[in-house]
Amino acid sequence: MELSDLSELNLQTSDWAQTIATPAYVLDVAALKRNLARAAEIKRQSGCKILLATKAFALPAAFPIMREVLDGTTASGEYEARLGQEEFGREVHVYSPAYAPGEVERLTKLAQHIYFNSPEQIIKNLPVIRRHPGLKIGIRINPGYSNATLGGALYDPCAPYSRFGATRDTLDRVPWDEVEILHTHALCESGHEGSVALIEHVAREFGAYVRRVKVVNFGGGHFINKPGYDIGKLIAAINAFKTEFNVDVVLEPGAGLVVNAGYLVGSVLDFHHNEKDIAILDASASTHMPDVLEVPYTPKVVGAGKPGEKPHTYILGGKTCMTGDIIGEYSFDQPLNIGDRIIFTDMMQYSFVKNNTFNGVPLPELTVLNENGTITVVRSFGYDDFRYRLG
Repeated sequence: MELSDLSELNLQTSDWAQTIATPAYVLDVAALKRNLARAAEIKRQSGCKILLATKAFALPAAFPIMREVLDGTTASGEYEARLGQEEFGREVHVYSPAYAPGEVERLTKLAQHIYFNSPEQIIKNLPVIRRHPGLKIGIRINPGYSNATLGGALYDPCAPYSRFGATRDTLDRVPWDEVEILHTHALCESGHEGSVALIEHVAREFGAYVRRVKVVNFGGGHFINKPGYDIGKLIAAINAFKTEFNVDVVLEPGAGLVVNAGYLVGSVLDFHHNEKDIAILDASASTHMPDVLEVPYTPKVVGAGKPGEKPHTYILGGKTCMTGDIIGEYSFDQPLNIGDRIIFTDMMQYSFVKNNTFNGVPLPELTVLNENGTITVVRSFGYDDFRYRLG
C-alpha cells in the first residue's frame, strides 16, 4: 500500500515515533476513522450490514470507535465470539469448519448467528439450536470461485480440497427450512472487481438456494480501503443482488477496515556485515509480523526505498535465532545508527492477532496514536506474559 508524501512527512517528523518504547504497534485513530467513513458510505447507499472480522483485527481499545459504524463482529471460534460479545457489544456471528464438543451450546450464549460447514453439522446441532429461539442458522458454501490476490493457495478458501464450505453436490441435503443465512467467503485482499464478481457468481450459480434464505453473507476479503477500490461498483452490485433476490446482505471485512491504519515501530539494536550491511532490530518478522514470512511480502518502511535506490542499503532482520527472520532489504538517505526508529506501515492487519513469543522475544506494546498527536499505551508486555503460557 502506498502512503501519500504528506503522511510520510508527518510520520517522520512526529515526536511520538522517536519517543515511544519499541517495539510497538501503533493504531492511527485518524486513519481508522477515514477507513470507517468508507464503510459507512457503503452501508448508507446499499443498506447492507458490515461486521468486523476479529480474526484480522481485534483491539478492544478501538471498538468504541468502530461500533459507531459497524453492526457487530464475526468470529472464527468461541473465544473470538466471547470477545465480540463482551467488548464490542453488538451482533456476533461465528463460523468454524468444526466445533468441539459442547462448543455450540456455549456459543448460543455468545452469538446470535451460528454458521455451519455442512448439512450434517446443521442436522447434528439442531436439537441444541432449537432450545434457543431466535438464534439464526447459517450454512457456508464453497462457491467454486475465488479471488484471493494474496498468498496463492495458502489464503484461497476455495483451493482444491478446501475444508471450508459445503460443496454444490451436498446442498440439496441442507434442511433449508431451518436455515436463514447463506454464507460464502472466497476473497483475500480483493479489489472491487473480485467483490463484484463474487456477488454476480453467487447470483448466477446459486440463485435457487439464495431464494431459500433471508440473508446472504459475502464474507471478508473486500479490500474496501485499498487505493483504487471503487466502492460505487460494490454498492451497485449489492443493490442489484438485493433487488433480484429480496434478501439482506452482510459483508465481514477485517483487514479491509484497517488498511494503512497503523504501524509497527522498531529500533535498530546493532549491525552486522556479511557481504551486505545488516541492521538487527527489536522488531521481528517471525514473531511480530508473521505474514511477512507466510505470504510472503516485504512491508513498506517510512522514508526507505528499494535496495540501491538510495545511498545506503541494509537488510533488516530480527533478533531471533531463526535464520529466515528477515523483514526485507531497504535503502535510506542517511546511514542508520543504533537507536534509529524504523516505522513499518500497514501493520494493523494480521499482526498482533498472530504474533508469538518465540525465543522469549518481547511482544510489542499496543498503543494508540490519538488525533491530537498524543500516544496512549493500551498494554505493555513482559516476562510474565511469556512465562504464563508455558504452564
